Amino acid sequence: MNETVLAKEIDEAERKALDSLARYKFQLFGYWAAIWVHLNRLEGKGRKSPFAQLVKTARAMRTTD
Repeated sequence: MNETVLAKEIDEAERKALDSLARYKFQLFGYWAAIWVHLNRLEGKGRKSPFAQLVKTARAMRTTD
């Protein structure tokens, strides 16, 4: 797989993850987010996660005992 194809696959995984989340398809979101992480590691460029803001929001929303 060349770099151009890999970059397109990473972009597609991001798009599908966000689309799944927007449609309340939480398992599909997790699947595509995991694919994004895996492909990002394979690429080796260390892209920043497009899901970082979602994680920060979730952490802020959770309650702690």
